[in-house]
Amino acid sequence: MTDTPWKTDDWFTSPWNFAPEVTKDWKFPDNIRIHDVTLRDGEQQAGLAFDYDDKIRIAEGLAEVGVQRIEAGMPVVSKDDARVVQELAKRDFGPDVYAFARCMVEDVKRAVDSGVNGVIMEVPASPHLIQYGYQWDLERAVDLSIESTKFAHDNGLEVVFFPIDFTRSDLKWVIDLIDRVGQEGHMDGLALVDTMGATSIHAMQYFVRSMKERFPDIPMEAHFHMDYGMGVANTIMALSEGVEVIQSTVLGVGERAGNVPMEETVMALRTLYDIDIGIKLDKLKWLADMVRDVTGVVVPSNRPVVGDDLFKVESGIIATWLLNCGDEYQTEVMPFRPRMVGQAEPETVMGKG
Repeated sequence: MTDTPWKTDDWFTSPWNFAPEVTKDWKFPDNIRIHDVTLRDGEQQAGLAFDYDDKIRIAEGLAEVGVQRIEAGMPVVSKDDARVVQELAKRDFGPDVYAFARCMVEDVKRAVDSGVNGVIMEVPASPHLIQYGYQWDLERAVDLSIESTKFAHDNGLEVVFFPIDFTRSDLKWVIDLIDRVGQEGHMDGLALVDTMGATSIHAMQYFVRSMKERFPDIPMEAHFHMDYGMGVANTIMALSEGVEVIQSTVLGVGERAGNVPMEETVMALRTLYDIDIGIKLDKLKWLADMVRDVTGVVVPSNRPVVGDDLFKVESGIIATWLLNCGDEYQTEVMPFRPRMVGQAEPETVMGKG
């Protein structure tokens, strides 16, 4: 960390971010990784349907920017999905490739056959969702989890246990579930899943601390949604408590309000926390534009980090600041330099008056 991590040649953020009173309790891991779920969870956004070429193109883009893990899809869904997963799994292009599976042995067999490094294994984990959404007995969720995670491990896969609706579950019940899966089945990692994006920042801190205290030897991953716009903040809160993996999508595509957007998360880490996780920031705009073109999603022109009009200036006073400061003092006017994320230089446009 530099003497002034809030102010470098590329960004100028708040010195309050690095006050000792703020940083003293940070527990950020040394190795934070991105697990991208655009090809699976992102495709669940209403109206999105990727074909084979779309998925390969997006995966190659993710590899280009330095994403460490890619969730390539759910092989059991279709032959096309299985083909994509198999193709990406055999490539030596940088990221580890994971499949997604329900906690069912047949799903795991398809993941094993695809040749992936690991598997994200989902099971409903709140009693109300199990009873009303799935119409199962509670013990069925436990039994399936134990049987399938053990099968995945025995067949050489890294296993990340993914309890759906984790944050809305009965705490005692879900802890018992995780205990039993750890003891009778297998897990190499535990996803902290805020399926409905329904957890406040303060509650997330307490939740993560509680899980880290209860399961200190299990690596944890953050999988949060944006229903209340809290996903990025909650993800960073989780990382500050020792969570090691960010599950995110490009542009935040995903069901309802979407998943945590990778571009906003990695930029916040870099400029507000001085944490570099190995993503090529100057390619973020390129990647976002490519995913926009593939998906057809509408990206607001003022979207953080990658919006087309983010660095256009209309207000007279701001235009004057920009003119007076020039390139040398550009970060007096902007929180970070546009070129840092692959954006064009600031532009003054005609407005009112």
